[in-house]
Amino acid sequence: MDRPSALDQQELRVPPRPADEPPVVERKSRWWLWLLIVVLVGLGLYYYRSRSQGGASKAETTTSTIAGARGRGPMTIPVVATKAHRGNIGVYVNGLGSVVPIYTVTVTSRVQGQLMTVAYNEGQEVNKGDTLVEVDPRPYQVMLAQAEGQLAKDQAALDNAQVDLKRYQDLVKTNAVPEQTLTTQRAVVDQDIGTVKTDQANVDNAKLNLTYCHITAPISGRVGLRLVDPGNMVQATGTSNLVVITQIQPISVIFPISAVQLPPVVAKLRAGQRLSVDANDPNGKKLSQGYLETVDNQIDPSTDTVRLRAIFPNTDKSLFPNEFVNANLLVEEKTGVTLLPNAAIQRNAQTAYVWLVKPDSTVMVRPITVGTVEGGNSEITSGLSPGDTVVMTGVDKLQQGSKVIVHFESGGAGMQGGTGAQGGAPTGPETGAQTMGGASGSTTK
Repeated sequence: MDRPSALDQQELRVPPRPADEPPVVERKSRWWLWLLIVVLVGLGLYYYRSRSQGGASKAETTTSTIAGARGRGPMTIPVVATKAHRGNIGVYVNGLGSVVPIYTVTVTSRVQGQLMTVAYNEGQEVNKGDTLVEVDPRPYQVMLAQAEGQLAKDQAALDNAQVDLKRYQDLVKTNAVPEQTLTTQRAVVDQDIGTVKTDQANVDNAKLNLTYCHITAPISGRVGLRLVDPGNMVQATGTSNLVVITQIQPISVIFPISAVQLPPVVAKLRAGQRLSVDANDPNGKKLSQGYLETVDNQIDPSTDTVRLRAIFPNTDKSLFPNEFVNANLLVEEKTGVTLLPNAAIQRNAQTAYVWLVKPDSTVMVRPITVGTVEGGNSEITSGLSPGDTVVMTGVDKLQQGSKVIVHFESGGAGMQGGTGAQGGAPTGPETGAQTMGGASGSTTK
């Protein structure tokens, strides 16, 4: 028989493992399981405890808030308000007008010749009679000399004929010459007189042409750009424009108004009143103030308008020819009326109204009647009295009987129900106010 090896003998000497001893792998798996259970239980206890504390704190906060709200009473709404006041307002008639010079002259040459000098600068202010340009006068000086020579010759012939006439008149008395000779001599004298008059007219015409060579300003005003340069030939037919002169001071504005607005304007003019007119730029800035001069003699049937001319002194030259301006014609000025800023007026489909602040610091809807509107103010013909406090901004949060805290834009602190100084116009839009019927909707300014 074969004998067992040394390795086999060692394996035979390993003691057997007890039957109740658990495996090492199973013991490690149970240790991690118990650790996971402990962690989950700890997290659950922590979450339950923190939730219980948060709920108690929230309940305490809610209770204190409700208690504070009950202690303060109804919620008050801050608003910006203004006061109706007594003042004056103008009734204006507006129209888009154009600045039109009273006089505009296009200077041309009355004689033909070469343009020698230009005595003005472009854009210069000139006075009536100032020299503008010079046309070459030499051809007309020659023509004047010729006319004067012919006049002298014909004048000498006339003098001789008059001497012969006097001699024949004496000879006829003595019957030295026939009567026919005297009659013929009288005709010769009359012919020479006509010739001398023609020569004198030629002299005057030559002198006039010399005057026309010296072209002066027919009116005072501002010259435009130069149209002809020195050295060019100008014609006497009027086709060669030399310069345009426009009167700047005074200047006029022509603007249309509706035919419906014409009767009160005409009535004021017939009564001898001078109506004031303001010229404003498109941004509303006042450029100049003048007066109404006249009304056109007919209405344009295509537009149902009539044109008016207003005169402006234009001392500061703020009005420029052909400039578009907004003309505001003051027809009437109302004094001692109730005025309210336009921003405080609310409108719906039926009427205009305001949110009136009562003495107990609550608001109510008050219907009003709006009269003349001018600038940022409106005339209130009914519904308000001077001193009434009206809400301007914050109307979107108001309801009938809401409690408010009034602020004025003049800088005053919050005040109750209509006390404080009058504020200016609001800076924010007003939308969504409760209407008089109780429904809410957007207001239209």
